[in-house]
Amino acid sequence: MPPRKRLLAAAVTAAACLGAQALSHTTASAADDVVSRGVTIPAFYNPPAALPAANGSLVRSAPLPLALGLPGLDGPLPGRATRLMYRSTDSGGQPVAVTGAYIEPSAAWKGGGPRPLVALAPGTMGQGDQCAASLGLEHPLTFNGRTTSVGYEDLAIYRLLAKGVAVVVTDYVGLGATDRLHTYVNRVDEGHAVLDAVRAARSVPGATVTHDSRVGLFGYSQGGGATASAAELQASYAPDVTLSGTYAGAPPADLTAVTKAIDGSELAGALGWSLNGFLQSDPQLRPIAEAHLNTAGKAALADLSTMCVGDAVFGYGYAKSTAWTTDGRSISDIIAATPALQRFLDHQRIGTLKPSGPVRVATGVSDNLVPHAQARQLAVDWCRKGADITYKPVVLPDVGSALLNHFAPLLTDQGDAIGWLTDRLSGKPAPSTCSTLPAQP
Repeated sequence: MPPRKRLLAAAVTAAACLGAQALSHTTASAADDVVSRGVTIPAFYNPPAALPAANGSLVRSAPLPLALGLPGLDGPLPGRATRLMYRSTDSGGQPVAVTGAYIEPSAAWKGGGPRPLVALAPGTMGQGDQCAASLGLEHPLTFNGRTTSVGYEDLAIYRLLAKGVAVVVTDYVGLGATDRLHTYVNRVDEGHAVLDAVRAARSVPGATVTHDSRVGLFGYSQGGGATASAAELQASYAPDVTLSGTYAGAPPADLTAVTKAIDGSELAGALGWSLNGFLQSDPQLRPIAEAHLNTAGKAALADLSTMCVGDAVFGYGYAKSTAWTTDGRSISDIIAATPALQRFLDHQRIGTLKPSGPVRVATGVSDNLVPHAQARQLAVDWCRKGADITYKPVVLPDVGSALLNHFAPLLTDQGDAIGWLTDRLSGKPAPSTCSTLPAQP
């Protein structure tokens, strides 16, 4: 199949399955309207000048209408949603406002003990504020001719709610909240945002979850990296958040390997999101970017900074980073030759710390977008540290599209992943598969 037809097939399949911030971002005041690619971001998402002192503290909350919700005898189905803004700490040690959503399910929890809570870390949504997962709960499909955003995480959220599990969703640092650019795949920012979402959920008015509720983490792709990072950081950052189980699907644990894989793929735009996020996290890298990016590269990064996944697939699908650099080298080659960039990516590596609680690592054996080998290596690294790991290779054929090779396991394995996590929330032990991992693909 020709590249453009594969690109269209990938986009159509993803949609069917689911039913200008620039490099220097301007802070909006609470009264300002922020418009991203024709979408007005509600004023709720504008952080205040001062934040609470404690991580996980609620800054504000408000009712959130679920687009796919229905009226029920005991309340709305599948639950009652609340929009959240809460305090977290970024990778630079500074306070940051993060947005998200909490959904109190209508279904009863039948697993024993108090109602459990799952913090869901979304997969790649994009970098424009209109792409935030909490907005996707209200508007599952946004299409206005300038941006296309699909709330594909709604499927997993609703499946968890149907089991009587409360769900809190994080939008991550800078996605939704309008004061800064989203720090895409920054492991510390993401891990902190996930753990602080759990803390915030406990204080949502009307929430039935308490400190005694079992807690699980659920994420695939970018979300898999976020939950994996959160499991590693829990002991030091959030000892008050005890994890009963973590699902990390297709985690981008080694960004050096992932950078090579996405370059020239249908989701090549994610390379721009990564670079934008790196520069937001560490402004000292900006002179390096200025030296190596040509006019086209700088324009691409500025353009991508307001895009969602659909926009990037159609706007930058199959783009090669060699067209963005002053000397025609790829971004991966420049990283390999630049110690400061190598150090930054090494610091983003997941797998150097032992995770807390049992973790299920799933990876498609044909995934060549978030490469299978580096995700499998994460399971190996954790097993060597004595962690309780359930490793699940998802065996599917290579269909010739990196995007479909990556997203197919999300759908085919999702039921088993939710079942595994629900068992942990019910108090069932998780048998480790570390002893059999050497024989697994």
